[in-house]
Amino acid sequence: MIEKILLAVSGLGHAEEMLKTLKEVPSIQHAKVTVLHVVPPQSTAAAMTDKWEEGGKILANAIQSLNLDPSQVSSILRQGDPKDVVCQVADEIDADLIIMGSRGLKRLQSILANSVSQYVFQLSSRPMLLVKDDIYVKKIKRVMVAMDNSDSAKHCLSLAVFLLRDIPGGQLILTNVTTDLRGKTAEVNEIVPDKNSFLATAVAEAQKYGVQTRCFSSTGKPGEEICRLAEELNIDLLLLGSPDRRPSVAKSFVDIDRLVGASLSDYVRVNATCPVLLARTVA
Repeated sequence: MIEKILLAVSGLGHAEEMLKTLKEVPSIQHAKVTVLHVVPPQSTAAAMTDKWEEGGKILANAIQSLNLDPSQVSSILRQGDPKDVVCQVADEIDADLIIMGSRGLKRLQSILANSVSQYVFQLSSRPMLLVKDDIYVKKIKRVMVAMDNSDSAKHCLSLAVFLLRDIPGGQLILTNVTTDLRGKTAEVNEIVPDKNSFLATAVAEAQKYGVQTRCFSSTGKPGEEICRLAEELNIDLLLLGSPDRRPSVAKSFVDIDRLVGASLSDYVRVNATCPVLLARTVA
């Protein structure tokens, strides 16, 4: 399911470390990796030459640090607007997953600071793994999926099962939040999924592949609760579905309303204390 990975590197952050951790997962070990660095346009030819040289060093250092089989990795150095180029290259190589670092900027800051990761997620339909600069990347054992009855959550479930099915001792944590916008929170409770149809279906799907599963519920504001659950349950990787609410006529434009609105995926992207894999289904 994940055979082609695009790793966008900038010389800072934990994106390379995340890929190294991900490549330890048996189902990912044979995936092809394309390492991309984008050189923004410069005002002078001399500055452009310097940036190209710097970009080449960033790519070389990234590939060296990854220490992958040369037959599994390739590199691309390209000029342009990073957020556009990442999307273009992802389409060119038909990437199954994009991995990027993130400064964890809040919504308005993301727009004002021209956040590449936020724009790429808005414009690309491909799963995207975001790694904030201030988190600790851990070996993947405990994977959490925020479950509801949406197609995007089911897509995340499939990705999680794919990742966990061959990890010895791996554990799938399925969580469901009952929305209470007053912000009142309840204790995190482990539950038996029998009385919840979509959790029961998810557990049955995971069991087909021998994946150990536990289910938890809580109440409160969904974004805050998902982040709280991930922290309290010591999650290594969080998967969150993001329904595509953009009208088809606006697919090629960033949805500014959603960027500044109360987007669940954006809240979790900014506040989660573990890497976050965001995915949406495509009609």
